[in-house]
Amino acid sequence: MTKPNPAELAHRLKRAETAAVTDPPATLTAPAVLFSYVDNSNVWIEGRRIQAVRRGIARDPYDAMKRQLFAPWSYDFGQLYELVCPPGSLVGRSLLIGSKPPPNDSVWARARDEGFQVETFDRSYFGKEKQVDGSIGTVMMEDSYEHMNARRGDLAVLVAGDGDYLPTVRSLQRRGLQVRVLFWKHASSNELCTTADEFIPLDPFFDRLTSPTVSPHWQ
Repeated sequence: MTKPNPAELAHRLKRAETAAVTDPPATLTAPAVLFSYVDNSNVWIEGRRIQAVRRGIARDPYDAMKRQLFAPWSYDFGQLYELVCPPGSLVGRSLLIGSKPPPNDSVWARARDEGFQVETFDRSYFGKEKQVDGSIGTVMMEDSYEHMNARRGDLAVLVAGDGDYLPTVRSLQRRGLQVRVLFWKHASSNELCTTADEFIPLDPFFDRLTSPTVSPHWQ
């Protein structure tokens, strides 16, 4: 699935609105539109910690975090997309954000092929990630006002675990929108997990998400 252009997105939302009006009374809920937002860099970083545990380098993910231990690992974009946007979903947006990879890296092209809208940012002078969290929160808020509809049953899916997303999540919920959070359990804010309408740890899906080929440098 390719990312929807603005005209296509407007058509999908209009179709869902029409269904909400014309469906017979026996229909319990109108078809919901799903909006997903993925923090690619942190999915990858924390997945590498779990890989370190699996390879016996760390006792558990918390030990890996404390000692900054990692092992080579990359994930399958197609499997992530199917997990976040299950087949048959009416997708309003599927956004994947992360730091800009090396010029010859093909990973982001693969992500686009799998259906993600991709945005990348340069790292800071010191190699630190910048703009990613703020960009995800900003797009979520914009979509919640411009495209999401609580009466239609729209769902925001956040693939990130930072507690900094709490104000955004609460804002959506105050307006009747539901938020599902998926992320690695060890790297998820307890408050974010309990605040979200649903929290699904990625850990049980580690093998499914793992790519058969490991790229040593992408993020």
